[in-house]
Amino acid sequence: MTIRVAAVGDIHMGPDSEGLLRPAFETLSDCADLLLLAGDLTRHGTPQEARVVAREVRDLPVPVVAVLGNHDHHDERPEEVTAILRDAGVSVLEGEATVVECAGGRLGIAGTKGFGGGFVGRSAGEFGEPVMKEFVRTTRRSADSLYAALKELDQRDCAARVALTHFSPVADTLAGEPPEIHPFLGSYLLAEAIDTAGADLAVHGHAHLGTEHGMTAGGVRVRNVAQPVIRRAFNVYRLGGD
Repeated sequence: MTIRVAAVGDIHMGPDSEGLLRPAFETLSDCADLLLLAGDLTRHGTPQEARVVAREVRDLPVPVVAVLGNHDHHDERPEEVTAILRDAGVSVLEGEATVVECAGGRLGIAGTKGFGGGFVGRSAGEFGEPVMKEFVRTTRRSADSLYAALKELDQRDCAARVALTHFSPVADTLAGEPPEIHPFLGSYLLAEAIDTAGADLAVHGHAHLGTEHGMTAGGVRVRNVAQPVIRRAFNVYRLGGD
């Protein structure tokens, strides 16, 4: 059996975009078993913008699972944004896991926003000034929480597992972005967590000028679903089956 995963990130909704994605989202049951939202759902992380997103995804025909992005933190009210989305029925993850019952089997999703730091050979180190140490520790904590969430799914009889982040775990999907900003677009620590704990698919956003397809060193498929990259309301990825 096949599990069909619809995903999109970086929809950056505000009052002037209300209703833009709803018609496409209402067709999800025809092509997907669930919808993953890979962060940057709002423009500035305000409750007003979060309510626009909530109306876009409330009562959809499939379950919705999300992580927040950096834009959703900008107004420094991520807890309010999360609460508004959860009230609309969205499962918002931060270092947590959830399981969705699909026709093709149980799908486990482990989610975290992630953070920057760079990639092997060109990454920040936990050394020097306290602010630099905290930058790297923030990424490490996020990666550790993703690992723990994926490992939790070992005990939950899942047919497949997805790692959902906003920041990228690999440099592959950043192709097209200026190399100078790669350290601010993701971290290899996320990929290490994914490869060590195990997953069938990794989904992220954030890199608007990046590339859709990538892979971790351990062979896990990575997909950049930022809307400016996929150029549609969502893409669908299939797990299991043929």
